[in-house]
Amino acid sequence: MNPLERAGLALLHRMDPERAHTLSLSALKSGLVPLPGPVSTPRLKTRLAGLDLPNPIGLAAGYDKNAEALAPLARAGFGFVEVGAATPRPQPGNPRPRLFRLTGDRAAINRFGFNNDGMVAIGARLAARPAGAVIGLNLGANKDSTDRAADFAAVLAHCGPHVDFATVNVSSPNTERLRDLQGKAALSALLAGVMAARADLPRAIPVFLKIAPDLSDAELEEVAEVALERAISGIIATNTTLARGGLTSPHAAEAGGLSGAPLFARSTRVLARISVLTEGRLPLIGVGGVGSAEEAYAKIRAGASAVQLYTALVYSGLGLVAEIANGLDRLLARDGFASVAEAVGTGREEWA
Repeated sequence: MNPLERAGLALLHRMDPERAHTLSLSALKSGLVPLPGPVSTPRLKTRLAGLDLPNPIGLAAGYDKNAEALAPLARAGFGFVEVGAATPRPQPGNPRPRLFRLTGDRAAINRFGFNNDGMVAIGARLAARPAGAVIGLNLGANKDSTDRAADFAAVLAHCGPHVDFATVNVSSPNTERLRDLQGKAALSALLAGVMAARADLPRAIPVFLKIAPDLSDAELEEVAEVALERAISGIIATNTTLARGGLTSPHAAEAGGLSGAPLFARSTRVLARISVLTEGRLPLIGVGGVGSAEEAYAKIRAGASAVQLYTALVYSGLGLVAEIANGLDRLLARDGFASVAEAVGTGREEWA
């Protein structure tokens, strides 16, 4: 981390977390944040569900909820960027405070509740996206919707022409009963509607399913079965967790989804299990607690073709992206892998 970034993070950490989040986006859009540009090597180039990525390190949804900073994020070193979640209608989300730093645990708890500007505003920004970047959208449902499954399809129909992939987010813990959509029958019906909406797009973009880290083995088996039946493009494992335990920070008991370092082991076990259940037939994206090249590499060896991060940036800044990508390249070279793809799943038995 360079001195400017260190000073900027120190300033942000003296503020309310949500205000700091907003200010960091403003700084990014204003050009005040140094950006490395594309980070890639022959080893890091990755093909993910038909997408060609310069490297397998992605930005998880939740940071740029409203697709406001697409151009600078495209220059921040990520191999791909996911924005959102977007819902059909704008909504304010849950009451504040709703974001908490757990500094001692290098973690965060949020209960935002899909606060966003709605698909019309977000779709307009995506239509003006920078060329050359791989940008996806996390699809959500309105809190007061009477047909949440239809909401996902509606957002995809509206915004799909302007993105490279979409993620069905039925795993946020902050919209009441949303996770119920991970049940076999409900999930199958929801994905059928989403895939029908995809069929009407000008081009067939990949559709991923993002799952919770709190599913039982039986529930994971059902998710894997439905994902394969509905021919989705891949699975993102995982979203935030409702579990607690071993935390030391004052805000540890706050309601919401826990992300960051404490999620790493739990999410990696789920990732490895899904890798076993899908028998390598679906590409997987590993999310949860990635804060170093070693952790990104562990996710890949557990079965992920790519990874995403977000909370680690709160503590290490955007410079972490290039650091992880370059460190991953060295780890692959050390172990004799000519590509990320060669390493996928080679350490799965350590977690499954």
